Amino acid sequence: MTTEMQEIAITEEKPLLPGQPDPAKDAEAAARILLDQGQEHSIETPHGLLHVTLHGTSNTRRPAILTFHDVGLDSKSCFSPLFTFEEMQEIVKNFTLVHIDAPGQEEGAASYPMGYQYPSMEQIAEMIPAVLTYFNFRSVIGVGVGAGAYILSRFTMAHPDSVEGLVLVNIDPQARGWMDWAAQKITTLTSSLTEQILSHLFSQEEMSANADLVKSHRDRISKAPNLINIELFWRGYNSRRDLILDRTSNFKCPVMLVVGDQAPYEEAAVECNSKLDPTTTSFLKMADAGGLPQLTQPSKLTEAFKYFIQGMGYMASSVMTRLSRSRTTSLSSSYSMEGERERSRTLSQSSQGGQMPPSPSHTMEVSC
Repeated sequence: MTTEMQEIAITEEKPLLPGQPDPAKDAEAAARILLDQGQEHSIETPHGLLHVTLHGTSNTRRPAILTFHDVGLDSKSCFSPLFTFEEMQEIVKNFTLVHIDAPGQEEGAASYPMGYQYPSMEQIAEMIPAVLTYFNFRSVIGVGVGAGAYILSRFTMAHPDSVEGLVLVNIDPQARGWMDWAAQKITTLTSSLTEQILSHLFSQEEMSANADLVKSHRDRISKAPNLINIELFWRGYNSRRDLILDRTSNFKCPVMLVVGDQAPYEEAAVECNSKLDPTTTSFLKMADAGGLPQLTQPSKLTEAFKYFIQGMGYMASSVMTRLSRSRTTSLSSSYSMEGERERSRTLSQSSQGGQMPPSPSHTMEVSC
């Protein structure tokens, strides 16, 4: 009996020499950088182009978190400190994040020519559906600040089935009255555009108490190469119309109103809260916070946002640490979908863990 010897070729994997690049690791690092910086898109809409930055993937069964910034800011300066905050990463890794820049407000945007007809606040709201269509999003959770809160409110009223939840920071739903209009005319004559916008972003108390933050924004706005664009956005916001708020007929989704107790629009936010359905509305008044709580107190806002998302049935296993557990029901909102709209939500108990948090029956005001 003979045994045949078979020759087997063995390929030797040579280790990388010191300093030699690893293609796999390089590709992984490049992908991570792209994810962190976001993918930038220019999206055609009925009223012009929108600059949008996408973080994560659009292929998700959860709603995307869609943000809209305030006047004098862009998506980066308005939201980066919040969404890069350490405790926010639990949310960021579980949701697609979409930042919209108002027309011509993004970093590096070319200045509009003289006489350019800037879209109204209503028209900007009408541009948002094109973003959802572009990324094939079924629904979003909106997060807006100031002018962005107003724009997202308009969008939500027009497209209630596209919005699962709404976080409105420093919203002023009222148009400017005659007294406001006269005061604005006088201010225009006596103050620069930069100072007008700063008085919109910060209260007088903040101007004195938080001088470094105010100075950084003053320098950024005054030196912006697209200052004419900022002015057009500012004029458009000051020409806004009233949001017609009615407890029985406006927002069909949970809403969280956020305002600092030193914010310029504290009274406006309180008034807005009084006109919304108390069974689906949470009101968070942040102590020692001004006009930009997402920049000055990201930890508290992150905690409140987690409660809000839990109330919608997402991230049920998330652990809260900074706010009292007893405040869960005051910072979370959920609503009955019976007879309103049918929305499919996949919530695996094995992957999510725990039960859905309880739903509040009344609007609650919480100072934290």
